[in-house]
Amino acid sequence: MRTALVYRALGLGDLLTGVPALRMLRRALPRHRIVLAAPAAQTRLITLAAIADQVIATEELDPVAWTGPPPDVAIDLHGNGPASRDLLRVLGPRRLIGFDEPGGPAWDPAEHERHRWCRLLAETLGGDPEPDDVRIPPPDPEPPPVPDAILVHPGAASGSRRWPADRFAAVATRMTLTGAPVLVTGSPAERDLAEDVRSRAGLPPEANLAGETDLMALASLVSAARLIVCGDTGIAHLASALGTPSVVLLGPTPPSTWGPPPGPHIALWHGDRPGDPHASVPDPALLRLSVDEVSDAALRLLSARHRPPRATAPSA
Repeated sequence: MRTALVYRALGLGDLLTGVPALRMLRRALPRHRIVLAAPAAQTRLITLAAIADQVIATEELDPVAWTGPPPDVAIDLHGNGPASRDLLRVLGPRRLIGFDEPGGPAWDPAEHERHRWCRLLAETLGGDPEPDDVRIPPPDPEPPPVPDAILVHPGAASGSRRWPADRFAAVATRMTLTGAPVLVTGSPAERDLAEDVRSRAGLPPEANLAGETDLMALASLVSAARLIVCGDTGIAHLASALGTPSVVLLGPTPPSTWGPPPGPHIALWHGDRPGDPHASVPDPALLRLSVDEVSDAALRLLSARHRPPRATAPSA
């Protein structure tokens, strides 16, 4: 069987923004076996979304553990630099697809992430882009998550995308007035940050779930949640994928390049130009967001109680 190897060994948000392009690839190459090089922790979510036939566990910019004949097609969905392209080139694919390859499309730094990868495939393999096709089915939870909760997620990979903990806590306190359970989520490394938010908000100790959920348990929790309040990080894209209402706080990166698709989502941004998404201190645009503005956006979504139909797993 012919094979198409896709390289996207990045974080959760990167995986989920790549879903429309991966579905487009499936339509463009229906007779190929789609192999995705991605972090091992994402394997079950990739299977749930039915966007690949096989996952090769690969960390960012690590070589791909490819065996067998060279892939028929290798596709760089990682970036536009030579590092990821060279990792595919050494495998000897019959065709290599990526930005700025000879005869291929040019990279546009102002393009939205979902649109970017769909355009790459449209201009190289043909087909109709559907960049907002991000929905995935909810996982079967085991054990069942807390239903109808409001999730507050204060963490992010870099300081420039982290709204101050005291402001997240103030929003969490206001959310308790709705009567819904309020939970604080995060990674194991964000346990102390989540605990700071929890204690400032006066939530019970069990409300701190940071480090207590793996990716699939977090997806189940998000799927059952009433609302997500978070920064520009993976859980925001998980909310989009599962159709859960979300308030997304953007700082260095504008919504025009990383914001959520149409749906029950509010993206807040007060920047006049992109900043440094890898800086260690909160971006000035992020600090312009007030507790009142974020709380009001959350209450608007809660009052609407809008939840689109749940997605079902697409056929492979």
